[in-house]
Amino acid sequence: MIFSVNLPPDLEARLIAREPDNLRPQVMTHLWEKLLFLHWRASPDLIQATLPEGLFVDTFAGDAWLGVIPFFMRNVRMVGLPAWTSFPEFQELNVRTYVYDRAGTPGVWFYSLECNQPLAVHGARLLTGLNYCHARMSAQTNDFITYTCQRTGTAAAATYSYGGEGQSREATLDSLEFFLLERYYLFAGRRGALVRAQVSHRPYQYRQANVTSYCTLPFQWNSLPEPVRPPDHECFVDGLEVKIYAPLKPSNQLRGHLW
Repeated sequence: MIFSVNLPPDLEARLIAREPDNLRPQVMTHLWEKLLFLHWRASPDLIQATLPEGLFVDTFAGDAWLGVIPFFMRNVRMVGLPAWTSFPEFQELNVRTYVYDRAGTPGVWFYSLECNQPLAVHGARLLTGLNYCHARMSAQTNDFITYTCQRTGTAAAATYSYGGEGQSREATLDSLEFFLLERYYLFAGRRGALVRAQVSHRPYQYRQANVTSYCTLPFQWNSLPEPVRPPDHECFVDGLEVKIYAPLKPSNQLRGHLW
């Protein structure tokens, strides 16, 4: 018999998500660098109304969260292909929220992923179903970063000026940072079905962010209400190496089981 539990993930489920499930092969490696995490509290009902069937809004202390994350992608390479076939560097900015599936698996739902590498956009849309979008992007990267993103077909660009300060630290298990950062599954719509893929990396080491300018235009690009206040949470991550695994269909069974 198949059960549908629809229960929010507990701490055990969140920790299990860190471990590669080994049911799908690794398909890519990435290096993510200079990540700025800007987050705003949101109404759970508002977020739930934007999600596809089979996903449920994940909350912390009763709040849903919307994030804007600009960062840099380096050494993006398919497993098994020679190094010269990799993308050396490009930019990406994603708008996301936090969800779980019917099995209680926690993860991320991306409203969009802006990117200035056309081949990466086409490939990711085809292979993953993620909503990658073409964008004009540029950056100045010294000790302080000035990061600009303009979705193709829009009139204005979003600009972020930021850096990191203080010592890096790992999120404690009961913290908001753990809830926001420690996400190892992503969900997407692909060929009419909901699929999930897993990433694997060491736990995030985050620092305090020093943000001198930010923009909420990416919410507008995704038909989401733009916040009228500063971010409720900010942090910065210097970088980490990431393994990407092939997607699979989420389970309708009890937590930990697959199709």
